[in-house]
Amino acid sequence: MVSVPLLALCFSVSLVGTVAGGGNITSWPSAVNVGALFTFDSTIGRAAKLAIELAVEDVNSSPSILAGTRLNLYAQDTYCSGFFGIIGSLQLIEKNMVAIIGPQSSGIAHVVSHVADELHVPLLSFAATDPALSSLEHSYFIRMTQSDYFQMNAIADLVGNYGWREVTAIFTDDDFGRGGIDALGDALAKRHTKISYKAAIPPNADESAIDDLLVRVNFMESRIYVVHVNPDSGLKVFSVAKYRGMMATGYVWITSDWLTSVLDSFGSPNPDTMDLIQGVIALRQHVPDSNVKQSFISRWSDIRRRGNATSSLNTYALYAYDSVWLVAHAIDQFLKGGQTFNFSDDPKLQDANGSSLHLTAIKHFKTGDNLLHELLLTKFTGLTGQVQFDSDGNLIHPAYDILNIGGTGFRRIGFWSNYSGLSVIAPESLYSKRPNTSDGSQQLYSVIWPGEAMTTPRGWVFPNNGKSLRIGVPYRTSFTEFVSKDNGPDNVKGYCIDVFKAAVNLLPYPVPLSFILFGNGSKNPSYDELVEKVHENYFDAAVGDISIVTNRTRIVDFTQPYAESGLVIVAPAKEQHSNAWAFLKPFNTEMWCATGACFLFVGLVVWILEHRLNEDFRGPPKQQIATIFWFSLSTMFFAHRETTVSTLGRFVLIVWMFVVLIINSSYTANLTSILTVQQLSSTIAGIDTLMSGSDPIGYQVGSFSKNYMIEELNIDESRLVALNDPDEYARALDLGPRGGGVAAIVDELPYVEVFLSDNCKYITVGQEFTKSGWGFAFPRDSPLALDLSTAILTLSENGDLQRIHDKWLTQSGCSSQDSDTDSNQLSFASFWGLFLICGLACLMALMIFFLKTLCQFHKFSTLVKLGCSESERSVKCTSCIKELLSFVDKKEEDVKKIMKSKSKITPPHASLAPLLR
Repeated sequence: MVSVPLLALCFSVSLVGTVAGGGNITSWPSAVNVGALFTFDSTIGRAAKLAIELAVEDVNSSPSILAGTRLNLYAQDTYCSGFFGIIGSLQLIEKNMVAIIGPQSSGIAHVVSHVADELHVPLLSFAATDPALSSLEHSYFIRMTQSDYFQMNAIADLVGNYGWREVTAIFTDDDFGRGGIDALGDALAKRHTKISYKAAIPPNADESAIDDLLVRVNFMESRIYVVHVNPDSGLKVFSVAKYRGMMATGYVWITSDWLTSVLDSFGSPNPDTMDLIQGVIALRQHVPDSNVKQSFISRWSDIRRRGNATSSLNTYALYAYDSVWLVAHAIDQFLKGGQTFNFSDDPKLQDANGSSLHLTAIKHFKTGDNLLHELLLTKFTGLTGQVQFDSDGNLIHPAYDILNIGGTGFRRIGFWSNYSGLSVIAPESLYSKRPNTSDGSQQLYSVIWPGEAMTTPRGWVFPNNGKSLRIGVPYRTSFTEFVSKDNGPDNVKGYCIDVFKAAVNLLPYPVPLSFILFGNGSKNPSYDELVEKVHENYFDAAVGDISIVTNRTRIVDFTQPYAESGLVIVAPAKEQHSNAWAFLKPFNTEMWCATGACFLFVGLVVWILEHRLNEDFRGPPKQQIATIFWFSLSTMFFAHRETTVSTLGRFVLIVWMFVVLIINSSYTANLTSILTVQQLSSTIAGIDTLMSGSDPIGYQVGSFSKNYMIEELNIDESRLVALNDPDEYARALDLGPRGGGVAAIVDELPYVEVFLSDNCKYITVGQEFTKSGWGFAFPRDSPLALDLSTAILTLSENGDLQRIHDKWLTQSGCSSQDSDTDSNQLSFASFWGLFLICGLACLMALMIFFLKTLCQFHKFSTLVKLGCSESERSVKCTSCIKELLSFVDKKEEDVKKIMKSKSKITPPHASLAPLLR
């Protein structure tokens, strides 16, 4: 883990006796010398030394392992030095060691690994966490702790959980620090976050150097600090931070597990130390609770009470303890397999004449690869849980406790594991369930931040360097209502400027601004170039009438749009004059046909319902047909003189009169509109007309519309004419394509609305064929863009945005004019519901009428048949349809009288037969 010089306990295994033949236990060596190479006087070393000694004692007293072969422990101090680490490892290797537990430091592990690779001696490090120490480069290096690759992913998930976008990394400038921060940068990049500044602390730096570094850090924008330093000097960072006021509200401090190693080693909390780190979030390697772990903690406490321990227990001591047992289990399996420890001279190690280094005493471990194989295959349950390696040589189930420091201690706010991400449930409880690292499943308990704040800090401020934000503003020469030069203190004014300043005033923190005009003032500048300046960090932001389009969003971030925009077409208009057939315009052809058909249908239905009851609907056929037409058409003006006497007829007529009322009212209203409102038209129908033609098209200088027409609409660039201001717009449109002008102008809607407010002889044609908006541009991942977006939404909700719009921009009296008269026509689609109601009413009335008539005819025909002979009855049945039609044509009143009077006469056929002839 740490880059403190290393505690390297190297177990030198020397053979006492001869190991001959097979796995016969009687042939095993009587003792194996186990050494230790580490930095005795270090936070990790003080705890690891006792842990290793206890592990050797437990192995030698266990009857279940090594079958009587003892481990003899030797120790060498590396004094926090890579040089002494190399010397110490060579001194132990010359004693024919089969394994080295250590080194503790990532930096020393890098150099000692080369020695181990050359001589085939396995290294088992319980504290070297640099992700660059991999088994691919150093095949004899075994990491008996978790790699910082996993720890940095835990920190990245933590940063992402609170929505922060940038962090500042404070780290020790050595292999340990650089390796961890590189892994952090990669992990943050996967979550679209980044390290905005890397603050490297030289190894063994004093408080003066740290103070200079933190002063620079405090000038930066980010207030999220990730501290990855040496545990023996890490508290100096917080001492200086406290002095500089950097432990106050608004700051966030996250540390890797070095801090919890320090606190765990203290045993009882030191009030002065705890006062330095209030509100800090710290990680600690997760060790599952178990009976054997609790028993070992009690044993350690007893030793410490007796004064035989100089440090309390920390997680690295637990891994050091398990490292000894891993070696013991591997040696046990190695010997049970009938293998032997064989060493030989290395011909490449020769002493020069007069040399006293005794290099020839260093032996090559011939069967070291076999022992390495046993080490990687070994599985057992230790103090740290299940000890087992995956295919990459890492311990399985990497997990961390997430602690929040406050008061005189700390509380656990959750866990992290590569299996389930952030959770408030212990990882070992989740391994039996399906993995779930989705954003919705990530959760932690609440945090008390520095300054005893309960609200999650924003995570950034404006740099405390006395500089204002450089805001680029387009130096427009036309449509100055939106933005223009001013002689006031801001140097600029306009609709866009007022919106921006109003949004900034809603922010909960001050924002120093400096507006800088972009352009030469003779023509409108290129907005793409302005956005590019923001991307290049020449400007801190760009404010103005800047359209949010695809190519710009690739290089900068935009705020929420504060104005709707989109490309529209402006063309000359000619007034449409009324003609002799204007009265037909309110309805389209489909509507006229549907209305006429419905009139005739209703007339026919009413005639059917009234024919048998009403004298007005009887008479010769020609008269009845005329009645149908007259009655149906006269209902339009409510001028029908015929009265309806049947209930069904009146029902149909009521529904139809309602439909006629609606149609009449709609026709009158639409005709009035057509005859009184000025109608304008253009020869250009829309963008398709422009694309298919060859006439020149105008566009505004600096607008994205030029590139859009060339790249998206495939309009030849030679057809495009640059226009700078509204006067040029009007002149070009008046000249037209034949006189050196343009057929139409393609521009954004807000400019067109301003242009049409003073030029009513032009109109917009077609539909708006792009949808976009105006926003303020900021560098990628700028937190100010997000805060201003929220402020713009607030302006919209409280009405301030509309008030600013009304202050600067007048409503157009022309832009609302419709270029398409057909759009005013009413169609069948607007009335099909009414026609449906009327049709259903007619059908229902007809069904009732026919059912009633059929029942009456049945009674009538029955009376007729009773008075007829068999042969006459047969004739009557064959002409049933004819008789029915004849019956329907009879007046109902006459039929009822005859049936009533003749039903009493027997036989009835004498009187009824003539009626059916």
